[in-house]
Amino acid sequence: MATDTLKSKPGAQGGATGGLRRLLLDNGALTALIVLVVAMSALSGDFLTADNLLNVGVQAAVTAILAFGVTFVIVSAGIDLSVGSVAALSATVLAWSATEAGIPVALAVLLAVATGIVCGLVNGFLVSYGKLPPFIATLAMLSVARGLSLVISQGSPIAFPDSVSHLGDTLGGWLPVPVLVMVVMGLLTAFVLGRTYIGRSMYAIGGNEEAARLSGLRVKKQKLAIYAFSGLFAAAAGIVLASRLASAQPQAAQGYELDAIAAVVIGGASLAGGTGKASGTLIGALILAVLRNGLNLLSVSAFWQQVVIGVVIALAVLFDTVRRKAGATTPAAGASGGGNKGKQALTYVIAAVVAVAVVGATSLLHNGSSGADKPKIGLSLSTLNNPFFVQIRDGAEEEAKKLGVDLTVTDAQNDASQQANQLQNFTSGSLSAVVVNPVDSDAAGPSVRGANQAGIPVIAVDRGVNKADTSALVASDNVEGGALGAKALAEKLGGKGTIVILQGQAGTSASRERGAGFAQGLKDYPGIKVVAEQPADFDRTKGLDVMTNLLQAHPDIDGVFAENDEMALGAIKALGSKAGTSVQVVGFDGTPDGLKAVRAGTLYASVAQQPSELGRIAVRNALRAAEDEKVEKMVKVPVKVVTKENVAGFEG
Repeated sequence: MATDTLKSKPGAQGGATGGLRRLLLDNGALTALIVLVVAMSALSGDFLTADNLLNVGVQAAVTAILAFGVTFVIVSAGIDLSVGSVAALSATVLAWSATEAGIPVALAVLLAVATGIVCGLVNGFLVSYGKLPPFIATLAMLSVARGLSLVISQGSPIAFPDSVSHLGDTLGGWLPVPVLVMVVMGLLTAFVLGRTYIGRSMYAIGGNEEAARLSGLRVKKQKLAIYAFSGLFAAAAGIVLASRLASAQPQAAQGYELDAIAAVVIGGASLAGGTGKASGTLIGALILAVLRNGLNLLSVSAFWQQVVIGVVIALAVLFDTVRRKAGATTPAAGASGGGNKGKQALTYVIAAVVAVAVVGATSLLHNGSSGADKPKIGLSLSTLNNPFFVQIRDGAEEEAKKLGVDLTVTDAQNDASQQANQLQNFTSGSLSAVVVNPVDSDAAGPSVRGANQAGIPVIAVDRGVNKADTSALVASDNVEGGALGAKALAEKLGGKGTIVILQGQAGTSASRERGAGFAQGLKDYPGIKVVAEQPADFDRTKGLDVMTNLLQAHPDIDGVFAENDEMALGAIKALGSKAGTSVQVVGFDGTPDGLKAVRAGTLYASVAQQPSELGRIAVRNALRAAEDEKVEKMVKVPVKVVTKENVAGFEG
């Protein structure tokens, strides 16, 4: 065996050196976590505080719970890409059952858990009996579960029952419940892997499936149970996530399946199967959470954060390869002897001692060195993958530079849970104020309430925050803008004709409000008929594809209303020479590319919101609130319909 070979060459390494090398190889994830904690503590005085460390635990909780379930699958040499979507579906089922259907909360929770288990069983059936590759089977479930979540919720968030929302609270005012749930699920994972028949079966199947079958294991039935476990843990993660956000978001947990897989691999499991343990998975999830938290505190660009996370995942897989070649092992839980358990316990004791030493050293390093020369303001944007929000950022940065403010900008990537994490990180940092452009008004509420409790003023921009106190809302009226868009398009068409609507990302407040305003404005023009409404997710490419498809069914339409300029520009591309001639297109936002299309005549009009001005006013008011100056609760930035006639004098 490789381990025997390694032990038979003590002269090559030296006893102490070889032992240290062995320790680092067998505990690479733990070593990496300690190094990260040391580095972040040295670089940021805000990192190693009790509040922030609890934030790290909360932010790791959902990923860790998902990853525990994925650990079962990866140990058995499978893969599960559906856990993020199954989590969202389970939370949606719970919220819908307990509110719309009026089912008692206890039964609704059981129904949500059953939903996760059923999704897992379907995955297991497709893999075991349908002979589908796990990648394909779970990829299909990813799409099905996400679609069902949107169907049940009609694309809108559903408020979570108060009795379940307490899962997102704290015990005693300081211990977060998500962390407790994470610990319980981790202990359950360790028990299943190390102390049960099915746990030993997972290692056997992952090590050599054919040998496991020949030895008498019912591999197909075992796989059904393995994927059912993954679905169960996904349901638990979905409930915890929705509790944190006080609402079930149909688009929640997008991409979390990749984080879960990354956590398992970083924790020492092999994608080839046969190895992995619960403690390693927990450490992997903590590494990802520490990275994101620390990079937020250090004001690292959201785009560079993605690069760093990708590099860490690649290095983890590379380290796994090196470790296996060197003969290091990641033993099956419960499979090692008493000596190995003793060494593992000693390793964790050493890690704890090192962590305590770091706490003391960094506390001395940062003690009395706050040095806040400039006021610090955090800006959390719903996305930077849209020119409108890029303009808000540019206006905010311009105003911050003018006022001498240190501005930190984060990108939530249209993920309400990621934005909740960012807002928690802002609250832990030494910020004077926070500006938030919510992904969803309800989901941002709990995190903003945390800032309220910390005495940090919060300014909302473009969209409000529900059930929390904001010093000011700086916004234009999306509903009014939608109504103005309807009026502009209807009058251009002479009050009659057929039109299609390109909707924004399902579940976002901007899409709901603009759509509602447009529908309201269209009531004054009964001669206008809407023949199709389809979401294109505020994306230009999707706008092109959706418009191309709609033209097959409705080739003779007279107009298009798109809920942002990006989708409108995609529609124009699909319409070709019809745009601006036989088909009139109205967009929303007044982005530079949109205004360029207005000048060219291909886009009839854009409902412009002056995003740069939104950013400037938000920073200005945030500084005033931080300095305890009076701030207006509602600051309106006028919207206007920009056409070819007035575009020359418009500045966004």
